[in-house]
Parts: sequence; C-alpha cells; structure tokens
Amino acid sequence: MNVSLKSKLPHVGPTIFSVMTQLANEHNAINLSQGFPDFTCPASLIERVNFYMKRGDNQYAPMAGLPILQQQIAAKVDNLYHLTLNAAEEVTITSGATEALFCAIQTVIKLGDEVIVFDPSYSYEPAIILAGGKAVHLPLITPDYHIDWEAVRQSVNSRTRLIIINSPHNPTGAVLTADDLQQLSQIVDKNDLFVLSDEVYEHIIFDQQSHQSVLRYPDLYQRCFVVFSFGKTYHVTGWRVGYCIAPPILTSEFRKVHQFVTFDITTPLQYGLADFMKSDPQHYLNLPRFYQQKRDLFCRLLANSKFTLVPSQGTYFQLLEYSNISEQGDVDYAKTLTVEAGIAAIPISVFAKQPIEKKYLRFCFAKDDTTLTKAAAILTLL
Repeated sequence: MNVSLKSKLPHVGPTIFSVMTQLANEHNAINLSQGFPDFTCPASLIERVNFYMKRGDNQYAPMAGLPILQQQIAAKVDNLYHLTLNAAEEVTITSGATEALFCAIQTVIKLGDEVIVFDPSYSYEPAIILAGGKAVHLPLITPDYHIDWEAVRQSVNSRTRLIIINSPHNPTGAVLTADDLQQLSQIVDKNDLFVLSDEVYEHIIFDQQSHQSVLRYPDLYQRCFVVFSFGKTYHVTGWRVGYCIAPPILTSEFRKVHQFVTFDITTPLQYGLADFMKSDPQHYLNLPRFYQQKRDLFCRLLANSKFTLVPSQGTYFQLLEYSNISEQGDVDYAKTLTVEAGIAAIPISVFAKQPIEKKYLRFCFAKDDTTLTKAAAILTLL
C-alpha cells in the first residue's frame, strides 16, 4: 500500500541540537553543543521531589499548575520586578519553555498573520507556521547584536500581530536594555501588537547588569506573554518544567491551548520546586556570579587560542569566531571539530534566515570546571 502525507513542516528536519549531540555521542566528544549542565542540581531539590513521590502525590495536578507553585512564582516576580500578580489568573505551569512558547504563538496567531523575529534566533518559526502565520526575519545588528528599532517600525504592517524578543539572547549572549524595552512598548502600543518575551535565561546575566524583563514595565506587560524555565534556573533541563506569565485576558486564551497540548505538569516536580523556591531563594540570586565564573574561566583559558571572542553578556553560551583556523562554513566546521578534535559546538547559521558572514560557533559553558579546562586545552591547540 502506498501512503502519502503532505508535511506541514516540509523544510524542517531533526534540530541541530539533536544532530550535534548524536554526533558527539558517536565520537565520544566533549559536548559543548546542546545547552545542558554536566553537574547536578541541588540535593535538597531532589529530596523534596522524592518526598512528594513517596507521599503519594503522583496523580494529575490542576491544569494551570499547583497553586503553591503559582504563588511562589508570583512572590518571586514581586521581589525581583515589583509587579503584583494574581497567581491563579496570570501564572501557568507548562511542559518546559518550549510548550509555553508554542501555546503563546497558537493563542494569538491566525492564518495570514505576521510575526517579527530577530535573527539569529531560537526555533520559533515552526510554531508560527503551524499556526498559519509567517515569520518576518529581521537581522540583529553586529557586532553587539542589538535590535534596529527603526527597521522594526518599517516592518510593521496591517498583518503584523506579534513581536518575539529573547533576552538574554540565545545564541549570541546579548541582552536588551531599558531603552530597548521603551522602544518596544511604543511600537506595540501604537500598532496594537502582542509581545512574546522569551526570558528563560533571566538569572544568567553578567557584569552587574540587571535583567530587563517586560515585567518591569506594567503597561507593556498588558500585551505580553512572558516565558521562563525552571530547567535553566535549577540545572534540571530534563524535567521539562517552565511557566508562562500573562495578564488574565491573555492567560485565559493561553490555557485553552495549553489544556489540549499537555493539560498538566508532573505533580511531585511542582511540589518540590515550590518547596525549594521557598526554602532557598538565594539560589537564583547567586546564578549570575556562578555562571560568570564559568564564562570568565572559559574565556581566560582561550586567551592564547586562535579563536576570537567577546565575552557573553548573558546565557550560558559563548560565541567563538574561528576564521583564523578554518575556511569551512560553520555547519561543516562544527562537524569537523566534533569528529577530528572531539569538541561539539553549535553552528549559528542555523539560527538565521539570511547568511551570516562571520564564522561563529556557539559553545555551552554550563559545565563542570574540569570539563571546560579539558575542552579549552583541545581548542587552544587548533
């Protein structure tokens, strides 16, 4: 029997993260490609999750999330960004940030709508396509990867529905400023647009900078879906727990999608995270220093290499420019580096619609210091 199926995503294959991780595994390479720590999460967090599993809290959680976790998130937002939330109506627990991003896009995008994204960018476009929309790709301006707000203004038209921002930014490590948020606010207010703010690296920001969350701007927040990740904050990327904060009218529509995607999120994980947030609020406050030490170590160890770099401003990724080493394109060189040198990285051209002239690879430094030291020793010999 011949079976045919017309793909909704004909140009989408396995993600570069899966490809490079598989290649790293095949060649026993040090995996600095996919963004996950090779160190463990806090022992007390594991203990709390284990406690609730043993207690029998293993059935469905409420669709929007456990109230105790919603309340802890609201308290954190109040403490950090001075915004008072109605936890029950504005906080939704999701299956990682990816589900939250997907649901937010499905909530507001209809057939023919346009979404502005900034390249290089995370993989937002498939969700836009599945919603019937079109991604409008605007390049970030090098060398510091800032947004050209005049280009944004010129790109907005009657079909524009949503602007997606990401700060701290994956893959470049750039961060948005207060002026960026003010310009964004003016544009969305004037044109009646929505904003999806990807803030999964909110606590991984360096050099005494303050994360400019849209939650700091009450008027802008009224048009926003704001997405966060417990995996990034607590070193538990495999748990797939995130959350979306949005005003009640947006949250109500968001949950209509969410309930038919995952419905709810693992109950003992939610209880354990709520307990840990309450008992150890310093954990996320210490993350900037924790990860800056790793960034500084990695950059210092590469000081005598042929790579060129500007230290990342945020996230746990560092871009390295390799034109002094190879003339290969970044996808080919990433594979060569994995197979021949035993170091896996991510080519950043896959994050952009238009060709990227600079020869950059993205390396994850969310690793044990011994892993970073071993990797840097190999990279310095190239």
